[in-house]
Amino acid sequence: MERQSKICPSGDAPIVIIGNTEAKSPLVPNFQRKKRPFAMLKIVLIAVPIAVALLGLVIAIQPGAFRITRSARLSAPAAELFAVVNDFRRWKAWSPWEGLDPALKRNYSGSSAGAGAIYSWAGNSQAGEGRMTILESQPNDFIRIRLEFLKPFAATHTAEFNFKPEGDQTIVTWSMFGDRNFLAKVFGLVMNFDKMIGGQFERGLTQMQSAVEAVRE
Repeated sequence: MERQSKICPSGDAPIVIIGNTEAKSPLVPNFQRKKRPFAMLKIVLIAVPIAVALLGLVIAIQPGAFRITRSARLSAPAAELFAVVNDFRRWKAWSPWEGLDPALKRNYSGSSAGAGAIYSWAGNSQAGEGRMTILESQPNDFIRIRLEFLKPFAATHTAEFNFKPEGDQTIVTWSMFGDRNFLAKVFGLVMNFDKMIGGQFERGLTQMQSAVEAVRE
């Protein structure tokens, strides 16, 4: 620390000044403090649009088409397994989504079974709302269904069931395919739809076996 004496012009005793003799202007740090928020704001204004653009690019390049498939070897004739899929009224016994809402509202229209049969449902946030229509039905062999999801998100996909007899067993293949819209691509970044939906297919196929066995008893 410096010590400096200053002689007053009047001849009075010298005034002793202790400390740094270099004057500091209080305007310098204040100016810097004012300038710093504007610099940060400028960085944010530049970074946010770039981040949004990059995210949009990542979403845009996600595959538009998807296909989810699961197969199971079930101990039942193809005719029995075909029957529980071809009649929407029998889906309550095996569909993995039927238990999502105990108060689910169901409506059956069109044909009683096979091509032209329509099943509409409306339930809670988990069950959602939608409609299924059997487009093609080849006895004991193949079923194609149009899936129309209305809530919570609108989408239209196709489901197919193939039945391949092997001795006293049947290999049942359940597939769903279609195109993903922008919102579906966004969710696809954080959710594995193949694992999630595929897991439900696997549970449904297992329950299909149980549904057939229950009819026999």
